[in-house]
Amino acid sequence: MIRRLSSPMGSTNMSYLNPKTVILIGIPGLQHVQFWIGFPFLGVCLVALLGNTFLLIIIPIERSLHQPMYIFLAVLSATDLGLCVAIAPKMLAIFWFDSYSMAFDACLTQLFFIHALQSMESGILLAMAFDRYVAICNPLRHTSILTPFFLTRVVLMVAIRATVLVDILLKRLNFFHSLVIVHSYCEHMAVVKLAAEDVRINKSYGLFVAFAILGFDMIFVFISYILIFQAVFHLPQKEARIKAFNTCTAHIVVFLEFYILAFFSFFSHRFGHVLPYVHILLSTIYLLVPPALNPIVYGVKTREIRRRVAQMFVLKSATQQ
Repeated sequence: MIRRLSSPMGSTNMSYLNPKTVILIGIPGLQHVQFWIGFPFLGVCLVALLGNTFLLIIIPIERSLHQPMYIFLAVLSATDLGLCVAIAPKMLAIFWFDSYSMAFDACLTQLFFIHALQSMESGILLAMAFDRYVAICNPLRHTSILTPFFLTRVVLMVAIRATVLVDILLKRLNFFHSLVIVHSYCEHMAVVKLAAEDVRINKSYGLFVAFAILGFDMIFVFISYILIFQAVFHLPQKEARIKAFNTCTAHIVVFLEFYILAFFSFFSHRFGHVLPYVHILLSTIYLLVPPALNPIVYGVKTREIRRRVAQMFVLKSATQQ
């Protein structure tokens, strides 16, 4: 429904009431080359899909991986798969098939899943940091603290926190001055900027959710690793220090690439003077690159995962001969 709003000067502005569809334009300024930009993103998504699928197959069948760290890793892999599925199909359809229109309800659904899965990923990284803290600083109580019931409760709490906080982001906006979203997927601030009404509450709550989830998690992950490093450097034997540090390196790499990309994307969008196409490329990289890197990092660092992947490929080649 379209409504005309009269200004004091006598001019009229179009306002759209409860629109049925919106238009996603892709990457502004790069529409002439976004067809080619889609191929690297497709490659990243395929790596993420294959890598995380392998992890979700290997972790349940490898008994030595039935530990809290790898259970959390399986949840992280499922979250990463969800992010790829939520973003890539529509984005690539825009790049390759000029499929710009999208139902507004579908846009809000995509927005919800993207931000909820982001929030879940952050919470799982915090849970993995806590697991490493207990394993290194209090190893004798590791199995008694991180019980199956505790793990289930942590995953449920992470999912509920993400769902509740992100759901409030979807405070229904009724009037829009435009239906054109300057993005390749539905993102909270990109949708809020279309509104023809007071959106200060929406923007403020977006900041609150970002700091309540990403900020809170990052601070406690950082504290966990300060305590871990203090415990590691107090170990009497050099071999023990190296072994303890090696158990954390994969998580540290994943933690750094997730939060550095997250906060760079977040602050550049709200406070930085960054060209729109730069921000969109960076935010898409932030959402799609970590799901591709996570299985590679953990696969390289975990002997059992490497061995299982090798067995799967050897078995496949043997059956084909």
